[in-house]
Amino acid sequence: MSRAALSMPWIQRHCSNGVAMIASTERQSLSKPHSSVNRRHVLRAGAAAAAALIMPRPLMAADRVKINLVNTSGNTNLVLAALLKQEGIFEQLGLDTNILHVADGSKLIGSLLSGETDMCALSGFGQVLPAIEKGAKLKVLAGGALLGLQAIMTKKAAIKSVKDLEGRTVGTGSLGALLHQLVVALLRKKGVDEKKVTFVNVGSSTDVFRAIAAGTVDAGPCEAWLAGRSGTRIVEEARFYEDLPEYTYQASYASERAIGRKRDAIVRTLAAYAKLYRFLSEARSHEAFLKAFAAATGKNDREEAEAQWQFYQEHKPFAVNLVLAPERVRYMQDLNVSLGVQKSVLPFERVCDMSLAQDAVKLLG
Repeated sequence: MSRAALSMPWIQRHCSNGVAMIASTERQSLSKPHSSVNRRHVLRAGAAAAAALIMPRPLMAADRVKINLVNTSGNTNLVLAALLKQEGIFEQLGLDTNILHVADGSKLIGSLLSGETDMCALSGFGQVLPAIEKGAKLKVLAGGALLGLQAIMTKKAAIKSVKDLEGRTVGTGSLGALLHQLVVALLRKKGVDEKKVTFVNVGSSTDVFRAIAAGTVDAGPCEAWLAGRSGTRIVEEARFYEDLPEYTYQASYASERAIGRKRDAIVRTLAAYAKLYRFLSEARSHEAFLKAFAAATGKNDREEAEAQWQFYQEHKPFAVNLVLAPERVRYMQDLNVSLGVQKSVLPFERVCDMSLAQDAVKLLG
């Protein structure tokens, strides 16, 4: 019987029947002097029977809703995925989840549009907006990491401020992708001409850090908690989470087809991530995060894990209430238009559907 069927009249009727049956059994047993069933045993059995009727049964694997997620393969996403599974958050929301991690946004969008996966839970979404403009049936559903997790780092003594990046090589991902877009937005805000900077596609922010440490590029965006390692330091006024807070780093999105077919599963998934974001903002997540970090990265680097967790505690970058404000989406579209990757700013309702995020928050209570 489903949980929905356990209405109060049903419980009252069946509990009443159960009590009547127990009372009858008790009378019969007490009328027999040599019966091995005494009053205490009968009452104990009755209490257990009543509790079994009222308490919901645990969710079994067969009860869970299946969903296939796709996220990018950076350190942060890998650790958060490990933490979600480790803490059983998906199971708590009735989900049977498979997560695919891919190298870049183009593969991610292709996976969603082909139907191979149902939803992206956490990734940069700047490239989603021009894809929608070109006809891709996608919708942005919620905020993820509202603040950038990186800062521009260097080992070069001569590079002290953002202005000093002119004439230098800066490692990013591909042109127009998340890391490149972040750096360009910061340069413009600080009055630096990005045409005077030589961008080098080296890959993820982890790859950028390695390139800086090896001296193959002069600077680049790296996870802020790595500052100080391998002789690196943060360039002045180049902390994205402080110096470019208007840039929304990551969001959740899905195809319109998946929203139509798997709305309930997507809402539950958004609720799972909201629960994760709230957990990460609390001190009680400390040991669980360290354990998930070791499992996801395959290394027992407690210093790095501590620094990453402390960053989350201090800056609280995640969208604990999920809903993405229209002005954040407008900023991303304006940036795209200025970079020439999007022709015009689209209406908020054309690119976003925040109703699923609102339902997910209600689900958590």
